[in-house]
Amino acid sequence: LARQGCQDQGAPRRQGLGPDGSADPMSEEDLGAYEANIELALVTEYKDVIRLFSHIVETERRFYLTNEVDVSVHPGTNPPLIEVHLRDAWVWDMYRPARFVPQVRVLTTRDVNIERLPESAFDEVPEQ
Repeated sequence: LARQGCQDQGAPRRQGLGPDGSADPMSEEDLGAYEANIELALVTEYKDVIRLFSHIVETERRFYLTNEVDVSVHPGTNPPLIEVHLRDAWVWDMYRPARFVPQVRVLTTRDVNIERLPESAFDEVPEQ
């Protein structure tokens, strides 16, 4: 029975869902705030884990921290194919739920930057 002046709302709405159960559109401002929070959490995690690793590896698609890097260049292609194997790695990716990975294999024809972290770098992680 509907009471006068009251509309039947049916089941209570779950936050973030429209009346038909579909997702409410996220505003650009909400999306920006969400991504900023994820990025801040990622920076904090990076500061916590960098001390566990000895190398930084940067490709055109990803940034990694790792303890073992093996690079092979396959010159039979034009441009040459670069194969990079990482073991015991951490991946900078804000949308990835598990950033620690036991092995990574990267195939690319683009630049790969590999840096060995000096031990003093572990004491100089900047605060934000």
